[in-house]
Parts: sequence; C-alpha cells; structure tokens
Amino acid sequence: MTPYEYLSSQFQKDLLEFAQSLIRIKSLPGQEEEIIHFIRRRMLDLGYDEVRIDSMGNLIGRIGSGNKTLLFDSHIDTVDVNDTDQWDYPPFGGEVVDGRLYGRGAVDMKCGAAASIYAVALARQLGFIQGKTLYVSCTVMEEDCDGVNLRHLFQEFNLKPHSVVICEPSNNRIALGHKGKAQISVKTYGLSAHSSAPEKGVNAVYEMAEIIQRIEQTNLELMKKGELRGSLALCSISSRSASLNAIPSECEVYLDRRIAPGETKEDIEQEMARILHGKNASWEIQTLQRKSWTGMEVDYRPFHLAWKIDLDHELSRVCRAAYRETFGKEPGEFVFWDFSTNAVTPVSLGIPTIGFGPGDPKLAHMRNENCPVSQLLDACQFYVQVAAKI
Repeated sequence: MTPYEYLSSQFQKDLLEFAQSLIRIKSLPGQEEEIIHFIRRRMLDLGYDEVRIDSMGNLIGRIGSGNKTLLFDSHIDTVDVNDTDQWDYPPFGGEVVDGRLYGRGAVDMKCGAAASIYAVALARQLGFIQGKTLYVSCTVMEEDCDGVNLRHLFQEFNLKPHSVVICEPSNNRIALGHKGKAQISVKTYGLSAHSSAPEKGVNAVYEMAEIIQRIEQTNLELMKKGELRGSLALCSISSRSASLNAIPSECEVYLDRRIAPGETKEDIEQEMARILHGKNASWEIQTLQRKSWTGMEVDYRPFHLAWKIDLDHELSRVCRAAYRETFGKEPGEFVFWDFSTNAVTPVSLGIPTIGFGPGDPKLAHMRNENCPVSQLLDACQFYVQVAAKI
C-alpha cells in the first residue's frame, strides 16, 4: 500500500482542517457544549446515519446497521492552559508548523477524535461496513471523570458494542492496556487547643508526618518491582483548625495510586492499613462531584484496576492486520499506557478493548502540545482498516 492510498488530497485537507477546528474550540470539562454541537453538524455532513447526544452531553454517531458492532471512543474535553504567553504558538490557534499541528488537545485527544470521525465515514464510502455497525463516541468530562461518560452513554442508549477502540495517544502504536488508579483521601485527627499551649492539644499535622514518610517509603518499594509497577504519590495536603492561632484538629492528604497488572483491591487495602497502622487516621476512595455542560450532576469514585488484552485475542489480531495494511510492516512494539482512560468502562463490562491514537502521550497536558500531521493521517487510515477487518 502506498502512503494514504485511501485518502485523497482533498480528504486529507478536510481532515486536517477539521482537527484544527476542534483545537480552536476551547472545551474544558463541563464546558463542551460548543464542540459537541460542532461535531454533530460535521457528522451529519459526512453522512452519518444517526447522531445523538445523551443527557450528560456525550455524543455518539452511527453508520451502518449490521450485527457486528464496533465503537471508536475519544474524549473531547481538555485540561486548561495557564501559561498562554509561554507557548511558541497560540494554544487554541490550531497552527501547522513544520508538519506538526500545535494546540491544546492536539495530542490529548482531538486528533484521535478527528481521525476516527472521518475514518468511519470513509469506511462506508469504500464499502467496508457490510454486516457491521460502526459507532464513534465523543465523550465529555474525561479529564475529571474517566469512564463515567461512556458508562452513562451505554446505559442511556442501551448500547453494548462487541469491540471498542480507545483513540487515546499512543504514537500510533497498538496499546494493549493501561494501569489502574485509586484516588485516595487520608485524614488524621487531633485535638484543638490554643497555639500558646500546644501541649494541651494533639496536632493532626504531626500525626500525619509519619504517615507521609510511610507513603514515600511505600513508593520507593513499588519502584523496585519492575517495568509494569505501581506508584504512590502525595499530591496535596491541607489542615483544619479553628484559627491561625489554633492547633490543627484535622489534616488531609490526597494520594494518587497507580495500580499495576495483577494488583488487586485487597492489595491496596492492605497497603493502606500498613501506612496508617497505629495512627489516629482513616482513608477512603475520594468521591468527586462535577456538573456536565447539560447541568447533570456527576459523581465519580476513582478506583479502577489495571487491564490488558491478550495479544492473541481476535481484536488484537484485527488491529495487527490493520497495522500491517497501513504501515506495510509488523508492529515493532506495543504500548501499555501509564495513565487511565475511558477503557475502564468497556473493560468492566467484559467488552474487548484496545487502544491506538496519534500523538506522543508524553506531550499531553504540556506546553506546546503538538501532533505530527502524518500521524493524524496514518491513524485515520488505520481506523479504516480496523473497520474493514473487524
């Protein structure tokens, strides 16, 4: 196959301009209304059979009506930009410089969304959808609440696809899975007293001090466990007291625990018991509350185990064949993402799931985020081939 055999020059131009347009629409979590409606209009222009928006604000487009169902998922929210003046190119400009598309979301993950939206439309034009139903979801609030969006979409529309491709950035390599995560709140408890008589109180911050040392030591031990290891990081700390002149009666830290394959819920529970042993303290999985652009109140309890699809699974074989067709060679290596994605929902429902997307994930959330245009085009062709071979 010659490069972009299925992508005419006009198609390539339209796809790139669409990706640029997505970057130019600011879409923070809970503020995705404009971009959702923009994508809806484009899907209809591309000939999608059906485009729907659920009550949370997620969008799903459908082409075909066959028995075999495949979903490509991308979230279209991004993290914010707080250093605009330090970017080489405007973060919401969508500029192409030296063959690279710059802007917030170029990597995470508007190029993946654009490629999948156009790929499914092209798969129909090429006659690749006989006996199949192809879906593309554009989900909201993933940066804060990964997986909740897809779960809601599946429930509201009574949808359970046979296979799912997560279009998160992977440098256009096949991603076989990712680590799990637990977002944990730890609290210590003391006794308030006036700061002029600290001996009459119990300082909750001091109670937390040894716990913090145990957290650091736990992470050092995790770092010794090989390449696919877990991690534990303290990300924030706060205390509560009656005034600036009072001994803190409560101290809280927020922990981010990344979970390696094979680690279980019981492993995490035992780890936290060791960290808190002998201390007047408690821990829990933190529950986050957010509001979607439609006004829906969303609760998110961030605890997900790691997952990995077998290399010999039918979906893996399809993706390897699509890779060979797209790039003219065998996949040189496979990816296991360090970060969490919407895959946590289909995996929890027993749906075979795999990942592939344009852009270097190390550039996600960073200043000067950018994606090679060639990867955008290659990803589109790969998705077409997955649709053809599924």
